[in-house]
Amino acid sequence: MFLIINKPVGVTSHDVVDRIRKITGEKRVGHSGTLDPFASGLLILAVGRVSTKKISKFVGLDKEYEAEITLGEERTTDDLTGDLRKDGIVSSRVPSEQEIISVLKSFVGKIKQVPPYFSAIKKEGKKFYELARKGQFISPEARDVVIYSIKLLDYQYPKLKIVCKVSSGTYIRALARDIGRKLKTGAYLSSLKRISIGNFKIDNAVDLEKINSENWRSFVKENL
Repeated sequence: MFLIINKPVGVTSHDVVDRIRKITGEKRVGHSGTLDPFASGLLILAVGRVSTKKISKFVGLDKEYEAEITLGEERTTDDLTGDLRKDGIVSSRVPSEQEIISVLKSFVGKIKQVPPYFSAIKKEGKKFYELARKGQFISPEARDVVIYSIKLLDYQYPKLKIVCKVSSGTYIRALARDIGRKLKTGAYLSSLKRISIGNFKIDNAVDLEKINSENWRSFVKENL
C-alpha cells in the first residue's frame, strides 16, 4: 500500500511517517526521500511490510522542485533556517534578469556539487549536520549531480523563483548557494516545494491534514 502525500511546511518527513503510523495502525511505514521541515510537497509513503521493502525504488528517481532563492547573503545552512555566514558573500548588488537567466542556464547538465555543511552525509560515522551543530563546519566532498532543466519563473529583487528538474541526491539548497556565488551576490534557499518524483506529480497527492483513520484507505494506491 502506498500513499501520495502533499507534506505541509513546518513538519518533518518523520513527523508525517509517525502520523500515518497512528492513522493506519501500521508500524512499518517508510518514505521516498526526506523533505526539510521548511519545505513542502510530494512525499511517497509505503505502508506495511511488503510495501516498505519496495520504497527504495522511488528514492533514486529524478525530482522536480519549485524554489524561491533570496539574493544578498549566505546562510550557514544554505537556507532560511540558518545564521548569516561570517565568511560568506554579502552584497547589495542587483543583477539583471538577463544575467540571472544566463547564470541559471550555466548549471544545466552534469555538475560537481558540494553538499551543504548541514547534511545527513556521514564522515567517519558522524553526520555532517551533527558536526556543524558543534561548530565544526566541514565541507563534504563534491559529487556528480545532474540538473536536467532550470527555468526562471519570476524575479523581483532580492527574490527569484525557479522550477528545476534534477537527479536524485541534488541539494537545492546547495544549488541556491552556488547560483548566488556565480552572481557574486550570495544567496540562500527561502522556500521549496517538491512537485514531482519520477512520474508521480503533486497534482495527484492528498493533503496530509485530509487523511484520518476513517478515510485513509480511500487514498491508498496498491501498486506503484
